Amino acid sequence: MIKRLGRHPWVLATVGSLMAAWLKLVYHTNRFVIEPEGVHDETEKQLPVIVAMWHGQHFMVPFAKPQHWPAKVMISRSADGEVNAIAASKLGLGLIRASGGRNARQIKKRGGMRGFIEAVRSLRDGFSIAMTADVPKGPSRKAGEGIVQLAKHSGRPILPVAVATSRSIELDTWDKASINLPFGRGSIAVGELIWVPAETEEDALEGYRLDVENGLNAATRRAYELVGRSDG
Repeated sequence: MIKRLGRHPWVLATVGSLMAAWLKLVYHTNRFVIEPEGVHDETEKQLPVIVAMWHGQHFMVPFAKPQHWPAKVMISRSADGEVNAIAASKLGLGLIRASGGRNARQIKKRGGMRGFIEAVRSLRDGFSIAMTADVPKGPSRKAGEGIVQLAKHSGRPILPVAVATSRSIELDTWDKASINLPFGRGSIAVGELIWVPAETEEDALEGYRLDVENGLNAATRRAYELVGRSDG
């Protein structure tokens, strides 16, 4: 009964709305810095982009972009995903309800192919796409190939982004999720753009996947360094 109640639409809507309000509080009560300086101006010349982030470190990423940049976020169709989708919508992001997988069965079940097609179309329409690079449920911080395939077929670059705060609660979950807290310092660290040429052969995609993984790990380490913490 409790489990069913937790999945009721009004419960999910309430939790999602509270999450959005909490994230706004965190953003407005932390003193944020961004690195490298001027990255928004440089990135704007290359819009739209595919924003890569890690599961568990993604909650504050909506605040990493200027408000005038049109963007959508790819979120799973699970109950947890519904909460995240409601919060993201209230933070001004468009939604693509899908997620990837590590095999054909998972991809089909999670709407991965449909989401992929929608993401390509959205990029062509000028929307940047934010998506987690690692695949539920683990291993964490290991980039999947989906984000590389999206870059290849859309012709748009991948932008690694990480956000950290000096105060947070670390959860014992598969993705080592961080619940960011207010009244401290915050940072946004952005990596270099990763372009995947359309003519890239399938057996060469692994190198770009590693580029995404390494670039996102470097951005995450730097984000934590900027607020005086170590990552992990």
